[in-house]
Amino acid sequence: MTAATEARATAQSRLRWELLVGLVRKDLKVKYQSSALGFVWSLATPLLLLAVYYLVFSFILRNGVPNFAVYLMAGLLPWNAFSSSLAFGSGSVVGNANLVKKVRFPTSVLPLSAVGYAAVHFVLQMGVFFVFLLFFHRAAFGPQLVLLIPALAVLIVFATGLGMLVAALTVRYRDVQHLLEVVLLAWFWLNPVIYGMFLVRERLGDLYWLYFLNPMAGVITAFQRALYANTDVDLPGRGPTQVLAYRGYKGYLIQLAVGGAIALVTFAIGLTVFRRMRGDFAEDL
Repeated sequence: MTAATEARATAQSRLRWELLVGLVRKDLKVKYQSSALGFVWSLATPLLLLAVYYLVFSFILRNGVPNFAVYLMAGLLPWNAFSSSLAFGSGSVVGNANLVKKVRFPTSVLPLSAVGYAAVHFVLQMGVFFVFLLFFHRAAFGPQLVLLIPALAVLIVFATGLGMLVAALTVRYRDVQHLLEVVLLAWFWLNPVIYGMFLVRERLGDLYWLYFLNPMAGVITAFQRALYANTDVDLPGRGPTQVLAYRGYKGYLIQLAVGGAIALVTFAIGLTVFRRMRGDFAEDL
C-alpha cells in the first residue's frame, strides 16, 4: 500500500468516525428535545424499573429468588440494548431518506449510529445499576465481572450484524420493520430474563445445549453470572437450587465462544447484504 493510499484510507476512516459520532449526538438531541429533564431520563428509567420490579417481585409475584430485581436487571439491560439496536437500526436508512438521496456518504454509518445510540443508553443505565449494586448487592463485585468483557463483545458484534441486515432489508421490504417488532417480542422469551435457568435445564434435559444456539442466551446468562453472582439459592418448596446456567466460568466461556462464532457469521452476512443493497437505496427510497 502506497503512502497516498494509506493516507486516503486513514482520512476516510476518520470521516466515518466523525460522521458516526455526529449522528449519535443528533439522535440523542432529537430524543430529549423539548424535554424538561432531558438526559436525566436515561438515568431515571433504570432506577424506576428497578423500583417497580423490586416491589412487584418482592411483594406481589414472589418467586422465592433472593434479590430477584438484580437477577432481572442483569438480563434485562443487555436485552434492551440489543433490541433497541435492532429497532432503531431497522429504520436508520429509511428515517434518513432525504440525506441518503441528496448526499453521497458511507451509508453504513446509519445502522452503526443506531447501535451507538443504544450503547450510550446502555452505558448510562449500567452506571446507575452499578451504583445500586454498590449499596444493595455487593456480591456482584468480584472476579466474575471479567465475564462482562466477552459478553459485551458478542452483544456488540451480533447487534451490529443484525442491525445492518435489517436496515438494508427494510429499505426494500418495509414489512421487515413491523415483522421485527413481533420477532423481538417472541425472542425476549427465549432468553432467561424473567425465569431461572433451572427451569430450562429441567425442560430441555439433554437438549440443554440447543438453548445456547441463541447468542443472546449466552450473553444474558454471562451477565447474570457476573452481576447476580449467586449460582445457587434456596427456593421455597425446592430447597437449594442452581438458578444460574453454570457454577464455574468454563460453561459461560464455551457458550460465549459459540455465540461469538454465530455473531461473526451474522455480522459477515449483514455487512455483505448491506453492501450489495446500498447501491439501490436512493432508488428504493
